[in-house]
Amino acid sequence: MTSGEIRWKSLGHENVSSRIVTQVRELVRTNQLSPGDRLPSERELAALLGVSRPSLREALKLLQAQGVLEIRHGHGVFVSEPRAAASLRAALIREDIGVDELFAMREVLELPAAAWAAERQNTEALAALEEAHAELDAYSYTEDLDYERLRELDAAFHLSIVAASGNRFLRQTTIILHEILAAGMQTTLRVPGRVEKSREDHRRILEAILAGDVAGAREAAQAHVRAAWAVAHDVLGTPGDGPPRS
Repeated sequence: MTSGEIRWKSLGHENVSSRIVTQVRELVRTNQLSPGDRLPSERELAALLGVSRPSLREALKLLQAQGVLEIRHGHGVFVSEPRAAASLRAALIREDIGVDELFAMREVLELPAAAWAAERQNTEALAALEEAHAELDAYSYTEDLDYERLRELDAAFHLSIVAASGNRFLRQTTIILHEILAAGMQTTLRVPGRVEKSREDHRRILEAILAGDVAGAREAAQAHVRAAWAVAHDVLGTPGDGPPRS
């Protein structure tokens, strides 16, 4: 989200630093600012907020101490990853986690996310989901595919579903899971026919969510994850029976 799209509010001069802190924390809470986002430059942000630069610097230092922001000298100010998510990532990376465990966790996370997104019907979140799907779908027809770019768009679509579920911790956990999958194996989208099958799966998931079909969204998400799991074993050349059947 660009600085022009974020609803920064002029703060005046009373209790300025604490009010800056409150506003930034609220923007993070409402997902207008996400982990990894870079804030506008100090000059631009001070102008957007209508505050002095010394007051802004004081607030940024407080937010860094609280773990909300990360100040990288020479690079800018960034939204930090929540400490719980960082701890979870570190713990998972230390473990030797198999492909079956990872895809079983995809089921645990992504099936209820699809169902909750269908049930919740948040207009803004569904619009973002449709946009993510449109970008992924259009790129999937590219003649000379960059599979890493396709993987990024695929992950963005799935994360948009989780965002539409309204559960922020679920979103952070899913981000970590997709990162570990990406680091641990070649994308399954390289397998002949997989792009076309994935495209159809995504369409079914999207249509069910938009229609408010809770059961259908869950079933479409499950079919997609299990198909990806089967292809993953083909890519790795390993046998397996897949996640536990319900």
